[in-house]
This record gives sequence, structure tokens and C-alpha cells, in this order.
Amino acid sequence: MGEQPIFSTRAHVFQIDPCTKKNWVPTSKHAVTVSYFYDNTRNVYRIISLDGSKAIINSTISPNMTFTKTSQKFGQWADSRANTVYGLGFSSESSLAKFAEKFAEFKEAARLAKEKSQEKMELSSSPSQESAPGDLLSPMTPESINGTDDERVPPATPQHAEPRAEPSHNALPFSHR
Repeated sequence: MGEQPIFSTRAHVFQIDPCTKKNWVPTSKHAVTVSYFYDNTRNVYRIISLDGSKAIINSTISPNMTFTKTSQKFGQWADSRANTVYGLGFSSESSLAKFAEKFAEFKEAARLAKEKSQEKMELSSSPSQESAPGDLLSPMTPESINGTDDERVPPATPQHAEPRAEPSHNALPFSHR
């Protein structure tokens, strides 16, 4: 089936100025169709908008994205993959509310899809994960006994901490909006 549109509305599309990160730059001269799409082969939700034949929004919704209503008719979200912030100006408060409601709905669906795919990954990679702690402990014991490779022990500890810190670090830019 591929990608299917599941909700569409019309809005003026903006992107944050990449230089100043403060000013909005219009990417459409007039209101354009902004649609949510679902790709059932990849199990992802995207926001797509075209101005003529040019894609002005192509944003895959991830669980850590947040759509923020910044005024009665304007809302925005940050897309770290596209390295930008998108803004939408709606003609009515109800259009903004409906778009925000759909964003929250599809964000939750994206979170569930990600959890489901991670469960599959964990099941397929659990034997290697079980051996990993043993592999990490056995090299550390001889190093700490003979003391010649003590410098290698501290880097192993941050490597363990990095993957845990990374998701919250990635989420920080979104919480500031």
C-alpha cells in the first residue's frame, strides 16, 4: 500500500531562520495543504507539505517531538533529523487544535511502534547482550590487578553511561520550545 494520507489541513508554513535561530522564514506564499501520512511498510508517521512540486515539509514524527501552540493560531515543532523548526499558521483556532490533537495521537503511535520494534531487536540480540557484561568485567579485573592499563578503565565507564544519557540529551532541545 505504501504511504497514505490520514489527515490534511491548510496552513501557512514557516521554518526557523537557520542563521539566527530566532526569526521565522515563510516557506509558502499562501496557505498550503499540510498532511499527516502513514507508511505501513516502515510503520512511520510523517508530516508532508508541498508548495507546487517542492516539498516544504517532510518531517518524520518521532516519540520525542513536541508540538507547541505558541499563539491562538500558530504552532511549531522541532525536527532534529531535518535540523530545523517548523511553524504553521492556521486560519482558525479549531484548525490549530485539530492539528495539535493529531500530532499527539500520531506521536503516541510512533512511540508504540518504536517500543514494538525495540522489543523485536532485544529478542534477536539478547544472546550478545548477555555476554557483554562478562566481556566487560573480565578485561577490567586483570587491568586493575596489574595496574598497567588503568587508563583504559575510566573510558569504559563513560561508554556505559553514554547510551543512557543520549536519549535525554536528544530530548532536551525539544523541551526548550
